[in-house]
Amino acid sequence: MDAFEIQVYDGTADAQRAIGLELHANAFIRGARSAESPQLPLDRQGHLTLEPSYGLFSWWELGGYLQTAIIGDDGTFRWGGAKLRSKFVTPPGWHAHLRFGLNVELAYLPPAFDRNEWGMELRPIAAWENDHWLFVINPIVSLSLAGPDAPAGPVFEPCASAAYKFGERVSLGFEYYGELGPFSSVLPVAEQEHVLFGVVNVLAIKNVEINVGFGHGLTAASSPFVAKMILGYTWEHFVRKR
Repeated sequence: MDAFEIQVYDGTADAQRAIGLELHANAFIRGARSAESPQLPLDRQGHLTLEPSYGLFSWWELGGYLQTAIIGDDGTFRWGGAKLRSKFVTPPGWHAHLRFGLNVELAYLPPAFDRNEWGMELRPIAAWENDHWLFVINPIVSLSLAGPDAPAGPVFEPCASAAYKFGERVSLGFEYYGELGPFSSVLPVAEQEHVLFGVVNVLAIKNVEINVGFGHGLTAASSPFVAKMILGYTWEHFVRKR
């Protein structure tokens, strides 16, 4: 689970020439208390991340992340690194219920938050949606491009969500995030990360995204209690009218 961006991608993208901005606020109220040096344990960390995005085409969105962290009881403020991403999705109207996509991400994080510093993420996206239900899966593969974990190869970090929509007002559901370790040597279950969130999404406000959730770790290696919130807005004033 990405501690700075706890989100399942649903296969949608900004409209062509639209500009989006999201704020991710995550609090590890009771986080993992151990980490491999020089990384800091997640316990009592808070993260604030700004994510601007731009719809290059209806099927291609560019984005980035500017990450910060608040550490421990004294509230020490730290720079948390930056990421660039490119997301490709099936065009709107391609299918009545199905959506597919792929997000490619390049990241630099200071050693306090990732001992490997440089990394890459490949996030396939599959979603099915009708008037009442939304089901999504992201079978994420992450790569350390440098550092001590690079020789182990790709790591499997799946996430998924299921939500029931009450009209166009609100949806309630669950989000799951996991980390099973490298494909070359999958970790024992007790050492894997598995976190389940209960979430609510506000759907009633045009161009606004509101996602709030509380997560519970399911294994000893997982953070026991995590809170998250996503606030977003999309400016469509620049979209070319047809």
